Amino acid sequence: MKNEFWFQKNVFVTGASGILGSWVTDFLVGKGANVTILMRDDVPASRLFESGSINKVNVVRGTVEDYWVVERALNEYEVDTVFHLGAQTIVGAANRSPLGTFRSNIEGTWNVMEAARNSELVKKVLFASSDKAYGDQEKLPYTEEAPLQGRHPYDVSKSCSDLIAQSYFHTYGLPVCVARCGNLYGPGDLNFNRIIPGTIRSVFMKEKPVIRSDGTYIRDYLYVKDAADAYLNLAEKMENKGVAGQAFNFSTANKLTVSQVVEKVLKAMGSDLKPVILNEVKGEIKNQYLSSEKAKRLLGWEAKYSIEQGLKETVPWYLEHLKKNSG
Repeated sequence: MKNEFWFQKNVFVTGASGILGSWVTDFLVGKGANVTILMRDDVPASRLFESGSINKVNVVRGTVEDYWVVERALNEYEVDTVFHLGAQTIVGAANRSPLGTFRSNIEGTWNVMEAARNSELVKKVLFASSDKAYGDQEKLPYTEEAPLQGRHPYDVSKSCSDLIAQSYFHTYGLPVCVARCGNLYGPGDLNFNRIIPGTIRSVFMKEKPVIRSDGTYIRDYLYVKDAADAYLNLAEKMENKGVAGQAFNFSTANKLTVSQVVEKVLKAMGSDLKPVILNEVKGEIKNQYLSSEKAKRLLGWEAKYSIEQGLKETVPWYLEHLKKNSG
């Protein structure tokens, strides 16, 4: 459905083959935007391909680590709005090989910000930070005023890139907003190391789901459609006085333990399997959840999906995806 705000607007999206990026791209295409994406690898199983959006966007080949590719894309496609969603998002991968994560997440962010600063046409930049940027805090839920103090490689990469994005607003006046979400889930997440996709796949394969922690770790779980809606809402509201330069948390305000999430997935699938608890997690924060009161107050945004509602759409997508790709 075409939307006056986005119709014919030139938009650049990094990370479009990821779970959030694919939905943001879908939403923008559906609203009539001219979308250009930066793509490193073809991922035929991703929603970007499955939904057909890949055939409705301009594709620039390259990585966020290559400044000149980003600058060329913004210039040649006359980009008005940038959604910088591309990142290495796997905590375990960051712990095993931090340098690749630092390059992708930190250097990639300064490249996007610098290219936007040097563009005469870019009017706004949306940066995907994370609740991980806050690091371990005594006071919960996280509010936007909490210090950014990541300690582990992935968390540090998000703290640093978050601050870099903010610095481009405060120093150069680049219209930047930062979005910090909790754990995203929903159709399109192909990282089966994450608890929701992993549990669904285990049940599909008639295997006991595995919990790497002791099951008591607390997290925020935000349905991906709510997250994509939040990003577009924020981009639209950046033209309001006092919004540019701000960071916003987006969450459901419902905190759940890993064990509770697994139980909800098993219930949604009608499974009586019992999880295996490995209790072997290291280098992860015990409890993380967000307050999104600021987003409600300044943007009028609230999550629409409970986790039960989100799973009603998520489980069927995975079952269909796994059936298509299991042979």
